[in-house]
Amino acid sequence: MARFIARRLLLAVVTLLLILFIVFALTRVFPSDPAKQLAGPFASEERVAALEENLGLDDPLITQFGRLLWGAVTFNFGESFSQPGVQVLDLIRPALWNSAKLVALALVLTLPISILGGIWAAYKRDTAIDRSIVSFGLASASIPDFVSGVFLQFLIGVQLGWLPSISNPPADAGFFTEIRYILLPALAILFVYFGYIARITRAGAITAFDSDYTRTAFMKGLSVPEVIRRHVMKNALQPTVAVTGTQMGYMFGGLVGLELVFNYPGLGRLIFQAATAPDFPLLQAGVVSVAIIFMLATLSADLIIAWMNPRARLS
Repeated sequence: MARFIARRLLLAVVTLLLILFIVFALTRVFPSDPAKQLAGPFASEERVAALEENLGLDDPLITQFGRLLWGAVTFNFGESFSQPGVQVLDLIRPALWNSAKLVALALVLTLPISILGGIWAAYKRDTAIDRSIVSFGLASASIPDFVSGVFLQFLIGVQLGWLPSISNPPADAGFFTEIRYILLPALAILFVYFGYIARITRAGAITAFDSDYTRTAFMKGLSVPEVIRRHVMKNALQPTVAVTGTQMGYMFGGLVGLELVFNYPGLGRLIFQAATAPDFPLLQAGVVSVAIIFMLATLSADLIIAWMNPRARLS
């Protein structure tokens, strides 16, 4: 297991270095100049040049990339370009925490329903129940999350008034108040990811139901819940765990449209604002944060799969 973890960590470090290089290269081909935007449209060339020097934009590219590497190691990216005097970490920390709360609630809602739906569809294969679950899953997964978010916002938040249509809870909100504010975007995530995770679970469960050990368990007289719990779940959920780890990393930075619809101060919206500013330190810190979360989630999924199936450690 130690060698397995070491290989995964080495791969994560190499991946992070590649991501840092790509992010650095992309920020340097931006059509807009941060110094010019900060100085204003009527600023003199001397003022723009002074700002570039102050921001370190006139340093050699290798120096700027080294500064980015050091910032990723220490997680200290300096001050924001768009908010002078404010440390980037002070902007990333609350947005990251907000995204973590939304992702946690979305997973709590999505995983049990999707897994149970996928296993039930596999057990009722080629029946009306199976076709209904698969068809609903395909339909829901084909709708972008921000579209389903707008629909839920209009129906539940505006027309019915059951939940807040803007997911920006007050600073002194308690636990249940915060859940009430972020429940609508979490339901939008559930609506989209149900079909994806349920279909992956269904495929794994069908393989498990068709295996010899499952047939033997049924022949021994075990009930359906016992067979599912003792034999099907552990083998059927391995692809589901892998997919969940990947999607968890995406949820932290990829729900930009949904966060904009609900005005939710998450990490995705912050990265979008940094890209449009443009605010290079904030943008780089946001992307690095998402990359680290993505790799940690993927590594955790690999470790869970290795625990569920020891043969995966040798693959």
